[in-house]
Amino acid sequence: MTLLALNPAQIETAFTWAAAEGWNPGLSDAACFLAQDAGMFLGVEDEGELVAAISATRYAGNLGFIGFYLARPEARGRGHGMAVWTAAMKRLEGRLIGLDGVVGQQANYRKSGFLHAWNNIRFGGLPVIPPTKGDGIVPAGQMHFAALAALDSAAFPAARNNFLRAWLTAPGHVAMAQFREGEVTGFGVIRPCREGHKIGPLIAPDAASATALAAALLAGVPVGPVFLDVPEPHRAAAGLAESLGLKPVFETARMYTGAAPDLQMDRIFGITSLELG
Repeated sequence: MTLLALNPAQIETAFTWAAAEGWNPGLSDAACFLAQDAGMFLGVEDEGELVAAISATRYAGNLGFIGFYLARPEARGRGHGMAVWTAAMKRLEGRLIGLDGVVGQQANYRKSGFLHAWNNIRFGGLPVIPPTKGDGIVPAGQMHFAALAALDSAAFPAARNNFLRAWLTAPGHVAMAQFREGEVTGFGVIRPCREGHKIGPLIAPDAASATALAAALLAGVPVGPVFLDVPEPHRAAAGLAESLGLKPVFETARMYTGAAPDLQMDRIFGITSLELG
């Protein structure tokens, strides 16, 4: 058994596993994730074959996040998963570590020192596109990047500018912003995935602004399934998803190794990625 940092081909293998588990990764997710942390993907090889993988993302300051915790079904129960888990925790040692885990696995994560913060709900389906009213919605590329990064920092507990630049401009990604009275007040991104599209982030000052942004994003992509991850405590975000005709399809438990970061939850109408926090 060999621990290693994954190369591009192995990362693609891990994404294929994630798709098989129903996680529906975005088509450009890997490149965007690596822009944040080039060494985030770890794995285990057994007899020269990748059998388990995990991501351990480092952010500026003291934040880390674990995702992509996967093992080939036929290789499970042989210690490979624990090996990559231990490696990920060691890579993020000394940081506040977060994860989005299957709700039923909370007890196992607690054994590693994680505490439940809240649940996230994935809504999905064929959307009902709201009528567009303008509302100052423009392509995000017309806005100064610093303004978008400031909004992102209010909804995420660490600076991630390299990731955000990649996320806004990746192939197939559509990014829109709301500009009112000389100020950028919200923005959102929709991206192509293995199945349909996902909206995230979706950051707005209120439900009306979030709806206007969502309408503009949906109008910019082909008709098909759409998914939106929302923090369960923000009822207006769940209400937006329901107003788009989406239904709950998946749920995760957001957990941290310490006190949860102080976020402007009432502005988060869509989570960027459950794999990155």
